[in-house]
Order: sequence, then C-alpha cells, then structure tokens
Amino acid sequence: MTEKMLVVDDEPDLESLIRQRFRRKIRNGEYDFVFAQNGLEALARILEHKDIGVILSDINMPEMDGLTLLAKLNELKNPAMRTVIVSAYGDMDNIRTAMNRGAYDFVTKPVDFNDLERTIEKTIAELQNIRTAVREHDRLMAIQYDLDTARSIQFGILPKKFPPFPDRNEFEIFAAMEPAKEVGGDLYDFFLLDSERVGLVIGDVSGKGVPAAIFMAVSRTLMRATALKGLAPEECLTYVNSLLYQESVSSMFVTMFYGILNYKTGWLTYANGGHCLPYIVSKSGELRILESTGMVLGLMDKRQYGSYAIRLNPGDTCFAYSDGVTEALNVEEQLYSEERLEQFLREKRSLDTTSLVRECFADVHHFMKDAEQADDITVLGVRFNER
Repeated sequence: MTEKMLVVDDEPDLESLIRQRFRRKIRNGEYDFVFAQNGLEALARILEHKDIGVILSDINMPEMDGLTLLAKLNELKNPAMRTVIVSAYGDMDNIRTAMNRGAYDFVTKPVDFNDLERTIEKTIAELQNIRTAVREHDRLMAIQYDLDTARSIQFGILPKKFPPFPDRNEFEIFAAMEPAKEVGGDLYDFFLLDSERVGLVIGDVSGKGVPAAIFMAVSRTLMRATALKGLAPEECLTYVNSLLYQESVSSMFVTMFYGILNYKTGWLTYANGGHCLPYIVSKSGELRILESTGMVLGLMDKRQYGSYAIRLNPGDTCFAYSDGVTEALNVEEQLYSEERLEQFLREKRSLDTTSLVRECFADVHHFMKDAEQADDITVLGVRFNER
C-alpha cells in the first residue's frame, strides 16, 4: 500500500529535497508526496486526494498558516490523518500550540532528514493501527446491523398480536420471549387447527447467538408446517426430529413441547421432546406437572415419542416455560429454581394469562437484580375458560 503524504511549506527548494531523499521509496511505490505552499492550497489538495494520511506542515506561511490549518483539519474529524509540524527550533511556543491543537509530532528546522524519516515511519505505524481499528469498528458495526436485522426477522416470525384469536372466548393465550443476546434460540408458537383445537409450541435450541437463532427459525417452521397437517403431537415430534437430524450441524438440537388443546372439552394432548415440563395451575393453587415423553429433537434419528392427555378444568392454566426461567442466576449465583417458580404460580394463580406471563418475567428479573442474563427466557400460558 502506497502511503500518500502532503507537504505544506513555502520554501521553494523543499520539494526537490524531499523527492531526492525519498526517491527509492517513491520509486518502489511505498511513498507518494503531494505539495502545497500554504494552508489554503493544502485544504484543496486534501479535497483532491482523499487518501492523504500524513501531513508535514510548516507553521509560518502566507495566506493560511500552519496553526489555522490545524484548526481546519480538526473540523474534518478524520481519525486516519496525522499532522507533523516542521518548524524552526526557536519557534517552540508555536510548536507547543500546534501540539495542543492536535499535531501528532514535530520536526525542527533545519531539517535532519534522518529524524524526519524516523518520524514519518512512526507516524505511518500509528496510522496503520488507527486504520486497523477503523476497519474493525466498521466490521463490528456491520455485524451489529446484521444482528439487529436478524433480531427483527426472528421476532417477526413469532406471534406477537394479542389476543391472537379475539373471536374465541373459550381460552386465552399469551407468550413472550426475551433473548439473552441480540438474537436467541428460544421459540414459541400457537395456531388454530380447526374449530375446536389450538396447537401450542414452546422450544429451546442448544447454544446461543446467530447459529441458535437460525436453528430456531428452522425448528419453528418445520414444527408449524407439520402440525398444521393435523398429525397427533407424538407424530409431529417424531417427524420433525427426523428432519432436524438430517439438517443439524455441530450436533445442535432443540427441546420442544407440543400440545393440542381442545378448547370445547378441555382435553390437552401433548408430547414433550426433552423440554421443561409445563405446569397446570388450578384456580385453587394446586399445581400438576405434565409427564415427560421423550428426548430432545435433532440429536438422534428414528426416535419415537409418546403422548399423554390431561383434562383441564375451567379456569386451569397451562404454564410452559424455558429453562432460562428456572436457571436464571442472581449476583450470588443462586438459581431461580423450580421451587420459586411453583411458589410464584400459587401466589399469582388468580391473574389473567397476560398478567401471569408478564409478572413471571418481572419476578425473574427482580430475582436476578444486577446479574447478567445468561440464557433466553420464554414463557407461554394458555387458560381454559369457563363456558
């Protein structure tokens, strides 16, 4: 890479001296010099040559002196530009002023070209560090933009309109997901299967960040497409597991609960692939934990999943969650735990589904206080209403 430098000085023979001294580097394409006789000409050269990095400037010049030029250069706010002052040794007051105004270094006249060459090399090394930092910053900004876009896409595929089925009063449903990073691996979903049944999904992908988010989107899409075929919960998990196993990389997997609630009768049929076992919360505060039915999805092929069925009484709530709830840590590294969650559910059993889910998030964050969130937090609640 050729380093382009601007020399600003009104001495007529300086240009020839510079070109003679650095002729080898100029010939090898290492250095390229541009010349100006005062500050005004220097600003014009900078506009012409956007790649100027090093400026060697005198202080005392006609039309615009070096100190004024420094002030103008500061207005450009170009981090990849450094100015070296070249002025008489007796002009130390102005040199000091120049350094205070942002000059990187100085060389005194009469010029010692060995000293000038070392100063130029040091300045170029500084610029290379700055350029590397700027490129890294730009790269990180691009990554951040991509993450923000991925976050928008991820949240866009999750249901976010509540109530989702305003013409259905036989049940109420609410869900929320809060990723630990810009994007997460948790998922939830729900959809009407027919005039009597609603499908309920919650899952948690292994890992964090973008890979988990991509696997989450694939898992959610496959699960919804399979469930809408009308298959039983255990058949859905068996089929989706087979598909994920074929596509999984780096041994990624997903825990997943899929339930079908008949909101006419209250029967909940479900299959569970290694996910946290949901609770059934009664109006009296009694808690029932659903049965476990199989292992995680995507890790082993040809797995069979069983199913269970449980009848909800009017007013019962099915409360499903990810392990980001129970495994949340506070500053003392204590777990939120299943016991605390069960206590919370008993105390808050009379809340509507929306309030129950939101207050669960609030209780987890109150428990964590200043501790960093280490895992995605997802909660889905559905209540079977009085008819």
